[in-house]
Amino acid sequence: MLGLVTVLGAVGLAGTRGGGPAVAPGGAGAVAPSLAGRTLAGAPFDLAGLRGQVVLVNVFASWCGPCQDELPLLIDAGRRWSGRDLRMVGLAVRDSEVAIRALLDRTGARDLPVLPDPAGVTAVDWGIRGVPETFLLDRSGRIADRMTGPVTTRWLDERLTPLLES
Repeated sequence: MLGLVTVLGAVGLAGTRGGGPAVAPGGAGAVAPSLAGRTLAGAPFDLAGLRGQVVLVNVFASWCGPCQDELPLLIDAGRRWSGRDLRMVGLAVRDSEVAIRALLDRTGARDLPVLPDPAGVTAVDWGIRGVPETFLLDRSGRIADRMTGPVTTRWLDERLTPLLES
């Protein structure tokens, strides 16, 4: 899926680079690893600045069929819960900016802030197992839940509702 031979091989070698948890990166209850940089739109982004809000981090690639199918569902969820302190960000792994932009245009996700991760380094820090992969972060910046594979509306409803009501 992710052309992930290099990334998956590297995931087993280390925890995180940025001083985060060294065991089971991306596990429930762990503080989310760092996620900062410039979005495809050129805007600065720093996950740490979103403390106090629930955050959905979706890791995807334009060449991933399930990722293409999942993006419209995520955008719809973002619209439904936008007034309830839900923020969303994408991490595009091992992909070109041209291909990422084309996918965002095709799926109606143009407004999704996306950080490119062309070498997959950030994905390794997050303990990514494949794409798509989605993390839900609570208001304190801890990983509340994680889904390897495409999410469903039901999964989002069951997990986001309690986080947004807390």
